[in-house]
Amino acid sequence: MSASGLNICRAEYANPLHAMALVSLLDAYAQDPMGGGAPLSEFAKVHLVAELAKRPQAFSVLAFGGPEGHLPVGLVNCIEGFSTFACKPLINVHDVAVLPAYRGQRVAEKMLKLVEQIARERGACKLTLEVLQGNVGALKLYQRVGFSNYQLDPAAGHAQFLQKLI
Repeated sequence: MSASGLNICRAEYANPLHAMALVSLLDAYAQDPMGGGAPLSEFAKVHLVAELAKRPQAFSVLAFGGPEGHLPVGLVNCIEGFSTFACKPLINVHDVAVLPAYRGQRVAEKMLKLVEQIARERGACKLTLEVLQGNVGALKLYQRVGFSNYQLDPAAGHAQFLQKLI
């Protein structure tokens, strides 16, 4: 899919150019304050693409731009989960990264459109994601494209994302 000088595509993990783009974009995101502010480990850089390729529930979307449309500028990594209430797959949007020079140009919005298309093809009932409260730009994007806080009953409040490192 090409839109306004961008090439948005599903990543092919076996394609060396896609693999390199995925790792470099995720590393740039990891180094951003909203990604934790530290580079990916060497282990992750070396093994990430092969590990994603082993998992049929994983897929990624890449955006290429620049003068000739070959510069990696955006990435979305997704992992399929399962909604027990709906008894259907769901897609967790795990990483959304756009290089700083390309932010504000709707790159992420265009990538998320392809993610939604792939999710529909997989029969998913919803997309999920987590975002830091301080990531105001991302929050605006997600709300603009239809994401909202998860709740079953307003009286019970919004769901919170928690983690326990092991």
